[in-house]
Amino acid sequence: MGTKDYILLTFLFTLLFLSSCKKKSPIYSESIDETIVEVPLEKFKFIPPSSQRNGDADAGYEYLIYGDYIDSGVPVDLYLGFTGQGSNRLNRTGDNTNVRYSETAVTAPNGLRVVSANCLTCHSQTLNGQLVVGLGNAITDYSADQATNINLVDQTITLLYGQNSAEWEAYESYSRGIHAIADHVQTEVRGVNSADKLAVSLASHINKHDLTWLEEPQLPIADEVIPTDVPAWWLLKKKNAMFYSGLGRGDFARIMIASNGLATSDSTKAREIDNNFDDVLAYIFSLEAPVYPKVIDATRALAGENLFNAKCATCHGSYGENETYPNLLVTIEEVGTDPYLVSSNFGYSYFVEWYNSSWFSQGENAAYLKVENGYMAPPLDGIWATAPYLHNGSIPTLEDLLNSSQRPEKWKRSFGTAASEYDNEKVGWEYTVESISGSSLIYNTTLPGYGNQGHTYGDDLTEEERKNLIEYMKTL
Repeated sequence: MGTKDYILLTFLFTLLFLSSCKKKSPIYSESIDETIVEVPLEKFKFIPPSSQRNGDADAGYEYLIYGDYIDSGVPVDLYLGFTGQGSNRLNRTGDNTNVRYSETAVTAPNGLRVVSANCLTCHSQTLNGQLVVGLGNAITDYSADQATNINLVDQTITLLYGQNSAEWEAYESYSRGIHAIADHVQTEVRGVNSADKLAVSLASHINKHDLTWLEEPQLPIADEVIPTDVPAWWLLKKKNAMFYSGLGRGDFARIMIASNGLATSDSTKAREIDNNFDDVLAYIFSLEAPVYPKVIDATRALAGENLFNAKCATCHGSYGENETYPNLLVTIEEVGTDPYLVSSNFGYSYFVEWYNSSWFSQGENAAYLKVENGYMAPPLDGIWATAPYLHNGSIPTLEDLLNSSQRPEKWKRSFGTAASEYDNEKVGWEYTVESISGSSLIYNTTLPGYGNQGHTYGDDLTEEERKNLIEYMKTL
């Protein structure tokens, strides 16, 4: 590999970086398929809705793929000089024609055209040869050392243009943001995401009132990096709160614009982005889950549907003509899954206090964070496409999710995108069981935050019932 190719790889990777006494319990009743399901509120908590802004979905898509919500990056000519002609999977025009779908060419404040990351970095993925916008990215590697990568890009731009150049000026904010988070966001394995920790790390350098940049960190940043598996965007329209732990409340569009923190300037820019993200939210709400591409056994699926409605619908909702979603948060004690995400990242008390007294929580479209002791039972639309499973991506297939005894402690997959790498019988990624770890390609469930325990509700199913249930879940 030549020097030019090596710099390109490190540059592109950096661009990508941008998860008592006994008495009768009170009851929450939810009508599901004409059956009243009684759920004890000690274990399950209903999350109430928040009003959301309306927007234009088409305009939202345009802003998503062309917008300057991150307006600092690498000069277009440098980017194109390395990458050449791209595949243009988004059918974009202008200088975006040859820019990868996970990046966008925009105009920096000084008028220079630059390339930076966009939302599709985390919220799209190729599956079975097709780009699925809104599918959480479970392929990208965030386990590399970002400090080394950004230093190499800094040196390249300094060498080619000089630090007094317009090119450096247009790139500096992005570089500054990556340097601020580089030591805090490195994951242990590939495929999981540390975006939650990224947000916390950036907040430490942002004035909470006017969003101007602070050179010295103002908040303590814990060493732990607790990962998440990026959820599918098409689920959001059913949810009353954002994030796995249900703590994102109020205006969803306001919560989503925090990505601007990577190249923040001030609240004037944030207001501009905020005025466009109601449209982006409308686009996200318009997304539907991809249809399962293989033949489905109708007899098994019907048997599985009856089993699902009896066993799973209480938490995950019902599907079909009269869909329901109960918006229940399940306590950690009940679901038993890895607890670390709840108490880390967005759960840090100092970050919650920062956010809830910041610019983001002010005005008509305010957002706020509310910490809960559990995880939301998500909608399951398109669940066949969203492997790996659980909030931390610790379980490779649906069959393993529904049979905890066969979940691998350490496992490895290829991180490719071909149909041959997806197991259509177990539904999820093809993988091998490993006996040792030490590589970022091996998911090690013994690490804090990476555990695959809990959600054992399928353990009492027979093998036949499990196959029927999985067949039905392919139809969702």
